[in-house]
Amino acid sequence: MQDILSTQTSRRDALQRLLGTGALALPAMGLPLAARADDATAQAFESQRAAHPWTQAYVGVQADVAPLPMTLHGKLPTELHGAFLRNGPARHALGGMRYHHWFDGDGLMQRYTIGAQGITHEGRFVRTEKYLADTAAGRPMSPGFGTAIPGTKPPIGPDSLNTANTSVVKHAGELMALWEGGSAYRLDEKTLETRGIKTWSPDFAGVPFSAHPRIEADGTLWNFGVSALAGRLAIYRVRPDGVLANATTLPVPEIAMVHDFAVTEKHLVFLLPPLVFEGSRMKSGMSFLDSHVWKPQLGLRVLVLPKDALDQPQWFELPAGFVFHIGNAWEDKDGVIRLDCMRASDAWNATAGLKELMRGRFAIEEFAQLTLIEVDLKAKRARQQVLPQRSEFPRIDPRYTGRRHQHVFAALRLSPGDRPGYDAVMRHDIGRGQTDHYRYGADVMVEEHLFVPRPGSTREGDGWVLGSALDLARGRTLFSVFEAQRLADGPVAQAEMPRLMPLGLHAIHVPA
Repeated sequence: MQDILSTQTSRRDALQRLLGTGALALPAMGLPLAARADDATAQAFESQRAAHPWTQAYVGVQADVAPLPMTLHGKLPTELHGAFLRNGPARHALGGMRYHHWFDGDGLMQRYTIGAQGITHEGRFVRTEKYLADTAAGRPMSPGFGTAIPGTKPPIGPDSLNTANTSVVKHAGELMALWEGGSAYRLDEKTLETRGIKTWSPDFAGVPFSAHPRIEADGTLWNFGVSALAGRLAIYRVRPDGVLANATTLPVPEIAMVHDFAVTEKHLVFLLPPLVFEGSRMKSGMSFLDSHVWKPQLGLRVLVLPKDALDQPQWFELPAGFVFHIGNAWEDKDGVIRLDCMRASDAWNATAGLKELMRGRFAIEEFAQLTLIEVDLKAKRARQQVLPQRSEFPRIDPRYTGRRHQHVFAALRLSPGDRPGYDAVMRHDIGRGQTDHYRYGADVMVEEHLFVPRPGSTREGDGWVLGSALDLARGRTLFSVFEAQRLADGPVAQAEMPRLMPLGLHAIHVPA
């Protein structure tokens, strides 16, 4: 196993630094009041619920969700079956204390089972170390991503805070719930029971493994992990059979909050927004989120790593901006990397907007827009084109990961009114510059939709778009199936159930 750190210090010391053990300790006293989880946040949220129906999406649940057959309208495609799995923060409050940021809630894995008999929904919390400790105590016992908890013992490492609430992946037959800054959690695919932490190797036990791994056509999985405290980036390459092929770490100056990355045939590509971690702020008692500072003078840095020479980074710069998600990247015959992502002008939504939602307040600020980026490795320059579509959660035909693609699918914000989130789903043809969309309506909050290839097909975009949405006016959760090339026609099948689930994050489809 390669480890760049070994050239500078011992492996044990290096990984100790990477894990940040001990350095995560937060002072129990002297925290800014605004950073504390307390009942005032819960009271503020409750005071807004009657006036703002969208707050239903952020109430959360307190227990596993029993299986419930959904009422089906239309006809499911006969070739479509399997499970649609969505992860997301769902336990937002415990013991009268409400978290301050949407990303702090414990992860609930929801499953929509699709078969000849229709669609059945259920959900089960991931039993992380934090979930079990909090449940036993009846209140949060450790901080969250955006919330510090006064009077609790300091965490001993990233997995002390791990809520496994962001994404899900199945690779080499293993289903895993993913978080941003800690280990993956293994799940039983049939029961959704938690099997424990995934350890890729003893040397990298507990090292962050991000929520956005990329799986190439041959089954190779690439992923990364950011250790803000150590200022380092971990890179993983996992063979199609699930065995770790390589893991390495490298230093990154002014390390930033990085949520996603992309792979091409020859490179790994990272977009580093100027939201930079400052350890001194965390040591002073701020939450992990509040320990980041917006430094627009750095611009949006583009880090390109050759797959066969990860210690030879190339850097580029774009105007300052914040990016959560990348759709895909590929490189043309001239070696120009072409990438699509969702870019906002600043990090307001991540640092402030998602906090306000937990208090039942929504302020209309800028939303991320579909953006096309070119990185010319030979000319050593990068440029971007910001498109008008206000959208998030980009997905592509997964068979085209790292290869030239034409279609991007995403949640789209058209005219939902004075509330957060998205009211439509779109397919954008990058080459033609054309967009096809379906609008659910102002009262329907749209979650991430994803593309599922039609069995036996090879043409990009031949298949279906699947996704769930929250019908706020009717108090129902919807699950829709679209023909991917005819979104505007509306769903060919739609199921609904009389329970409104917490707004979730990322999803996958696992064929039966």
